[in-house]
Amino acid sequence: MTPTSEPTARLWPGEGAIARLACLVLQPVLTRVVRRVAARHPSLFARLGPHQATDFLIDPVELPFALHLRPDPQALVFRAVPRDAAPQAGATIRGRFLLLLELIDAEQDGDAAFFSRDLEVSGDTEAVVRLRNALDDMDGSLAEETSAMFGPAGRAVLARLRRAYPDATKPREYA
Repeated sequence: MTPTSEPTARLWPGEGAIARLACLVLQPVLTRVVRRVAARHPSLFARLGPHQATDFLIDPVELPFALHLRPDPQALVFRAVPRDAAPQAGATIRGRFLLLLELIDAEQDGDAAFFSRDLEVSGDTEAVVRLRNALDDMDGSLAEETSAMFGPAGRAVLARLRRAYPDATKPREYA
């Protein structure tokens, strides 16, 4: 796969410290989310077959951290990691945060995002396709379900995120 022109250098001084702090704050939320998803949607993991043991790195480019996912129901991992401490991934999915969120809920066409270079996929593409197909087969919205776990505040945060990113597929421009 051809990489996009996303910058890999730090965007501002202290980004590493901000990333570590954000990861610490987010971890309890991510743990709760992944446990709930695993309990409510076991077929999601079964559809991944041998790719349950694949380490996925999901990289929302405008955030100071990435997400490490290993969808193995026996050793489930979903954690925020500073980019400079990210594990070796079998597959990497990189794009703007809301685009990634919309791809989870099949609100955006992953192929179109990939070919327009708004989404970068590298590593084991078969694992990424299996993950995408498993998510596409889910009933309902995983984002809505996750936000509902946190009550009115969670739903408000999701609504705010969606308003803050009016066009997730619009390419970013860098100076």
